[in-house]
Amino acid sequence: MKHIICTTLLVETSPQAMPLGAACIASAIKADLRTREKFSVQLTDFSLEDSALSLLTEDEDKALHIATSLAGKKDTAPAAICFSVYVWNHTLLERAAKEIKRLVPGIVCIAGGPEVTANPTAFSEFDYTVAGQGESAVPALLSELFLEHSEDSFKPIPGVYTSFKKEAAGSLASACSTKVSRAIPCLPEALASPYLDGTLDPGRYGGALWELARGCPFKCSYCYESKGEQKIAYFPLERLEKELDLFAQKNIAQVFVLDPTYNANKRRAIDMLGLIRKKAPGMFFYFEARAEYIDRELAQAFSRIPCALQIGLQSADPEVLKNVHRTLDKKLFTRNIGFLNETGVTFGFDLIYGLPGDTYAGFCRSIDFAISLYPNNLELFCLSVLPGTTLHDDAAGFGMQWEAFPPYHVLSTPQFGAKDLARAARLSQAANLFYNDGRAVPWFNAICHVLHQRPSVFFENYATFLESQKNRTLLTEHAEIEKSQCAFIEKALREHKLEKLVPAALDLVRMNGAISRCTADGSESRVPLHYHPDDIMTDYALDLVFFTQNCGKQQCTARVFMGKQGVDWRLTR
Repeated sequence: MKHIICTTLLVETSPQAMPLGAACIASAIKADLRTREKFSVQLTDFSLEDSALSLLTEDEDKALHIATSLAGKKDTAPAAICFSVYVWNHTLLERAAKEIKRLVPGIVCIAGGPEVTANPTAFSEFDYTVAGQGESAVPALLSELFLEHSEDSFKPIPGVYTSFKKEAAGSLASACSTKVSRAIPCLPEALASPYLDGTLDPGRYGGALWELARGCPFKCSYCYESKGEQKIAYFPLERLEKELDLFAQKNIAQVFVLDPTYNANKRRAIDMLGLIRKKAPGMFFYFEARAEYIDRELAQAFSRIPCALQIGLQSADPEVLKNVHRTLDKKLFTRNIGFLNETGVTFGFDLIYGLPGDTYAGFCRSIDFAISLYPNNLELFCLSVLPGTTLHDDAAGFGMQWEAFPPYHVLSTPQFGAKDLARAARLSQAANLFYNDGRAVPWFNAICHVLHQRPSVFFENYATFLESQKNRTLLTEHAEIEKSQCAFIEKALREHKLEKLVPAALDLVRMNGAISRCTADGSESRVPLHYHPDDIMTDYALDLVFFTQNCGKQQCTARVFMGKQGVDWRLTR
C-alpha cells in the first residue's frame, strides 16, 4: 500500500491557522472510490512557531527541516506528498519539495491551494499542480499515477498541470494560458468531512475552522474569488449538525466560520445561529459578514450567541471601491452597523491602503469614518496584488507597481506613492497598537472629542510619540501598552491646555483596561483612581468636560476581580 502525506506550513499554531485545506484532500483520498483503502494517508502540518523551525533563521534550513521530517526513513518514505500552498508558505514549501526530491528519488510532489490556483504553471519544484478545488482531481491523479496507467497514457484531468520541467508527451498538463482551467468541484454533499472522519482533531488546536459553504456572490477584484463562480454551494445541514456536535463534545473554545459572506442568505444565516445557540451555547464564533445585508432581525440573532463579526469596509470612498468592483452606500452602511451597536454585537472593520485611485488623505478619511462607528477592532492592510485575481489583470492599467513575489504588496500607484505607502504603514501600526492591542474602543472617541482631533491625526501623533520612546519595542502586554496610552493622552491634554481633564481621562483608561484584562484571563487588578469607579464606569464619564465639572473627586483604589456574575469591583481600604 502506497503512503501519501498531505501537508502544509502554518503561520502559527492556533484555531485560525489549521491545516483544513490539506485535511480536506486527505479525507477525499480516504473516501474516493478510486483511492479508498488503496493508500495510507497521513496529515502532517508544520508551524513557524514550532520550536524546531523557530530556532532556524535561514529559509534554506527551514525547508530542509520540513523535507527531512516528511521524507522519513528509507523503508517508510511516502510515494507522494500533497502540499497546500498559500501566500505565506509558497517559497518555503517549494524549497522543501526540491529537498524532498533529492532525499527520496522518484517521490511525486503535488501542490494545490490559492497560490497554485492563481498560476499553476509558475511552480518548478512540484511535479503536478492542481488549480481549484482538489477533492476530485487529486484522487484521480493518484489513481492514474499509481493504480491505472503509465504516465505516457495519461488522460488529461481538468485543473491538473504538470511542472514545466516535465515535458513528456501525453502528460496530464493543461496547456498554459491566461485563463486557468480549474478542477471540477465536487458537490458539497459528496465531500467527506475531515472532522467527522477523524482526519482533523479540533481539540489539538483549541478551536476550528468551519466551512458552511463555498463560493462568494461578489467579485471584489483583489480577492482570489474574483475569478471563481459567482455562486454559493452550501454544505448539507446534516453534516453541519454533526460537526457542531463534535465541536461541543471536544469542548473547544472558538470557531472561525470561513464563509466569505456568512449573511449572503439571511434566512439560512439566522437558522444556523439558532442551531449554534442550541448545540454550542458557550462557544465563541467569528463570522465574516457584509454590512449591506444586516438588519435588526439578523443583528438580534447574532446577539444571542457569543460571537464577533469582521466586516470588509476596505475604503469609505465609493469611487475608490468602484475600481475594485465593490459598492458602498454610506448611509445604509451606517444604519446597519447601528443595529449591531444597538444589540451589543461585537464587530470590526477591514481597511486596505494602496487601492487603485485612493490617496493617503483618502485612507485617513476611511479610518475616521470607520472609527466613528465604534468598531471593536480595525484591521489595516497593505493591498496585495495577488496573481490570479482580476486586480492583477487590471493593475498595469491603473499604473500600479507591486512586488513580484509573496506577499505581492503594492509598491506605488500614481495617487499613492511609495512615501505615502510608508506613511500609511506607520499609521496602521500605531492604530493597531493603540486601538486594537490597547483595547481602546470604550473610550477612544471620547478622548478624540475633547482634543478636537480626527482619529487618523491622533494615530499619526501617537506614531510620532512612540518613535520618541526608548521602550516602544517592549509594548506587547496590555498593561504596558496602557502605560504608553496614558502617557500619550496626558501629554496631548496638557499640550491642549486641558490639564483639568487628565485625572478623569486616565481613570477612564485604567478602569476599562483592568476590566478588559479580567474579562480576557480573569486577572485581578488594583487601580488607583481620582474618582469613584461607579462614577467612572457610567456613560457620563465619556463626556470628560461635563464629568469633570459635575462629579466630585474621590481618591481611592479599586480592586477589579471576577465575581459570580462577571467582572466586578470594590474599593479597597
